[in-house]
Amino acid sequence: MKKPKRKLTAAARKARRERKRKYMIIFVNGKQKRVPREPLIDGLPVDEFIARNADPIWLHENGLWHLMPDET
Repeated sequence: MKKPKRKLTAAARKARRERKRKYMIIFVNGKQKRVPREPLIDGLPVDEFIARNADPIWLHENGLWHLMPDET
């Protein structure tokens, strides 16, 4: 018979939660790789959040011309 799995300690559970929050698992050539997650603001990627909430003057001052709306 197999022996039962041991329970994780509180510190191990906390470390696991932190790792899951910081990294995500992807597959590269059939192998699992851990890569950092993309930073989010209110559940949106940073570029999308800025594009939705910034005015054109702020975008120009910070050099984010690719996010500026076209004025036609």
